Amino acid sequence: MPRPRGETGQVSLLIIGFFLVLLLAVATVVDASAAFLQRQSLDSLADGAALRGADLGSVGTYQGGVPEERLEQVGSQVHEAVSAYLVAVGADQRYPGLRHEVLVDRDAGVVRVTLRAPLELPLRVPGVDKRATIGATGSAAVTVQR
Repeated sequence: MPRPRGETGQVSLLIIGFFLVLLLAVATVVDASAAFLQRQSLDSLADGAALRGADLGSVGTYQGGVPEERLEQVGSQVHEAVSAYLVAVGADQRYPGLRHEVLVDRDAGVVRVTLRAPLELPLRVPGVDKRATIGATGSAAVTVQR
């Protein structure tokens, strides 16, 4: 007559399994939080760069008089202003590998700045690359109030 199999060791296996699931959940939350915080910081940086570009990029438009609604942007001045702003705030030191793109919509009078920076994830989640890229976009326009 076969002996019934005991349950010895089953609880230990269950505890180890729950511990592994808990570790995976903690790693996921930590990595997601790091990505969220960097994206928020890049959002602020992109907004500041767009504001600076829109403000300083419209300097040359005062020669012909102030328009009715939005100031026209000079593309070269916008690009220079955005690059100078990113250097002034030390964006390259805070975000090594930072790339930026500047789009000037002359019809709408809007400056749009897109930033992308690599993110080194603090914890390693199986199946996820250790490095990720985070992006943010900011836009601004200089309006005339009379």
